[in-house]
Amino acid sequence: MSSDPDDTFKFYHYDPSLAAACVFAVLFGSSTIWHAFLIAKYRTWYFIPCLTGGIFETVGYAARAISHGQAPDPTLGPYVIQTLLLLVAPALFAASIYMILGRIIVSVDGESYSLIKKKWLTKSFVAGDVLSFFIQLGGMLEWFHGHAGGGLRASSKPSTAKTGSHIVLTGLVIQIVLFGLFIAVAVVFNLRLRARPINTPRACSLPWEKYLRILYIASAFVMLRSIVRVAEFIEGFEGTIIRHELYLYIFDAVPMAAVMVVFNVWYPSCFSKRARKAIMVEQSADSSLELSDIEGQGK
Repeated sequence: MSSDPDDTFKFYHYDPSLAAACVFAVLFGSSTIWHAFLIAKYRTWYFIPCLTGGIFETVGYAARAISHGQAPDPTLGPYVIQTLLLLVAPALFAASIYMILGRIIVSVDGESYSLIKKKWLTKSFVAGDVLSFFIQLGGMLEWFHGHAGGGLRASSKPSTAKTGSHIVLTGLVIQIVLFGLFIAVAVVFNLRLRARPINTPRACSLPWEKYLRILYIASAFVMLRSIVRVAEFIEGFEGTIIRHELYLYIFDAVPMAAVMVVFNVWYPSCFSKRARKAIMVEQSADSSLELSDIEGQGK
């Protein structure tokens, strides 16, 4: 982000809203608790990144509430916490979203319809998401470092701050590209499966199309938020988006809360159970095949 024209760096261009921060801290906190219960009940461990993202969002908005109480001179700690956690939390939601598609494909025996084999599907997207997460985190730390010299004077290390901003932009663009590819993979799988349905009891009994639509909705929320964040960093620290708190809540808080609420209501536990059974059957078949090969070689 660009340097502030004033000599002293400002944490906010406004006094953070206490009411909005508290509402979303409670909303994310309650959703996170519910997700923890669902994870424990259904053993959906791949939702732990989503759970962690909910914790990040809860702590981030709680930190904004603390900043409100410190106005007009907020301290560095809460500002850094809310900036970092609210920036990187969506990457954690994305990781769980990617893994849901893999489980849908495995559950309906639809690997032949997928553009990417199941062996690489989840690994590729999650690896890219982890990369995006750490790039954004590293970029923000660099950006803070650029503004932190000399008691947070904006003129201290403008080149470092600019570099940090570019790094964050890179991480956000990677996230957008990943979601574009993910949606393409999901849509192709959806169209192929609709055109040539898999007529097995397992596939016919699962609401795969319904949950693909849910994935599209959740992905759209994350995509919208990421695009607006890109625009924010392109505009810089004096841009319209960062100067008005309303944009944070409309284009970040609301979409991310919607992702959690969507999965609070439509939790894909049925695919988790079926995917586990399918994997166990496949592993058992592979083991039997290997044993047959060994016995055949011994004759």
